[in-house]
Amino acid sequence: MSNGLPPHGGNLSQEARRLGMKPSQVLDASASLVPFRPPRALRRALAVAIQGQALRDYPDRAQADFRSAIASWHGLDPDQVLGGNGAAELFTWAARDATAAGLNALPQPGFADYSRALACWGGAIEELTLPLEWGDGWPQPFPLGALKATTDVVWITNPHNPTGQLWSRCSLEPLLARFALVICDEAFLPLVPGGEDQSLLPLVADHPNLVVIRSLTKLFAIAGLRLGYAVAAPDRLQRWHGWRDPWPVNGLAIAAGVAVMNDAVGLQRWQWRVQQWVQQEGSWFRAQLDAIPGFKAYPSAANYLLIQGEQSLLELREQLAHQGVLLRDCRSFAGLGERWLRIGLQDRRGNQRILSALQRAQANSPWSRATSF
Repeated sequence: MSNGLPPHGGNLSQEARRLGMKPSQVLDASASLVPFRPPRALRRALAVAIQGQALRDYPDRAQADFRSAIASWHGLDPDQVLGGNGAAELFTWAARDATAAGLNALPQPGFADYSRALACWGGAIEELTLPLEWGDGWPQPFPLGALKATTDVVWITNPHNPTGQLWSRCSLEPLLARFALVICDEAFLPLVPGGEDQSLLPLVADHPNLVVIRSLTKLFAIAGLRLGYAVAAPDRLQRWHGWRDPWPVNGLAIAAGVAVMNDAVGLQRWQWRVQQWVQQEGSWFRAQLDAIPGFKAYPSAANYLLIQGEQSLLELREQLAHQGVLLRDCRSFAGLGERWLRIGLQDRRGNQRILSALQRAQANSPWSRATSF
């Protein structure tokens, strides 16, 4: 980017260095992570693994315990599960299949990592423009009419990133009869109240052209550990396993994943806590943002909010960065630009810090006089 701002979120260390701050002084609302400490079971499993053999021994290449834990939680066959070094690594292998299948439809604005993954293999891309107006109430129907008959593969994010729209399963299921391959990124779905009811995971067994990718990063706030998984037909996952590096998931990540996914009662409690936070804090925070002149905060089912200004918000973003608050620059989302920011939901104290920083910046910024929304 010509102005030096990062094109995506989660650059805490890089931004802290640029700002002359310590990472601990910065509130990173450019990344959308749960604001709680990881579950006790996960932290305990890491401590035990470090004291044991997990650092010395090579990880299990077959990921048998991890795949079994994921399969048990979702009611799947372990052969339908493949662990990954975060969802991003799995997008790369999904993109290799998608490139071979033909033309890829990417809903826009959308997550830029799908394009990154397809570029690895020279994949053909067709942008699918999504309407930037939607109402409250979830789930909502996916805009099937915008898809073209020439497309072979469609990539779906549910809930959508960056808008936060939750698509209904019944509106997504028809895609399976129309396309050679459907890739559904459900990284944020476990955080959404009622989100699991819209998951495509129950359809995988009957649809070999469906791939569902999930991340444990968002749910457990373990972005540094890197852990996700794909659910798909066993022969597809076996092919991916043959393509990738020998040990893509480290032993500590496997130990942590096994611990939290095998703790069914603890996992249910954790998801309930997270979903209550998303529902309650999200509604409160959106109302506070809407009360600030010059902003439009869009409805979201997820733990992030997309906001729009009538003028460029890049100066505002930079002002907040120098106050130790990072917001997501949306220029990496096709179809958005300088007038858009995405804010990752925090706990109440963090959200109040964001609001205070916005109010301080508002007093001397020209964007604050744009009040026609």
